[in-house]
Amino acid sequence: MPSSEPGPPAACLPTKTFRSYLPHCHRTYSCVHCQAHLAKHDELISKSFQGSHGRAYLFNSVVNVGCGPAEQRLLLTGLHSVADIFCESCKTTLGWKYEQAFETSQKYKEGKFIIEMSHMVKDNGWD
Repeated sequence: MPSSEPGPPAACLPTKTFRSYLPHCHRTYSCVHCQAHLAKHDELISKSFQGSHGRAYLFNSVVNVGCGPAEQRLLLTGLHSVADIFCESCKTTLGWKYEQAFETSQKYKEGKFIIEMSHMVKDNGWD
């Protein structure tokens, strides 16, 4: 028979934990769906990228992100080997990682990450 006693108060419930937390003294980007930290503003390379579903940012490094298998895709700037990236906490696909660029002018993207703006929110000191 189910218990009629109420559960623990919200303050007693465990909070979400993420694999990495970015320092509060830095402006950061977080997952809009679960608030997991994704990147420091200092790691932002460019705001001029296009994702699959709209504008995207290119980052040098990210945290709390998993990576799927690499596959070749024909993107706006040519053929690339990319792997989808997802939030480790909520599993939402966020963008992709450039594994390999086949054109010399695009080699700077290798090892970098695209996160679509629709999947991230700005945190800490953006006033």
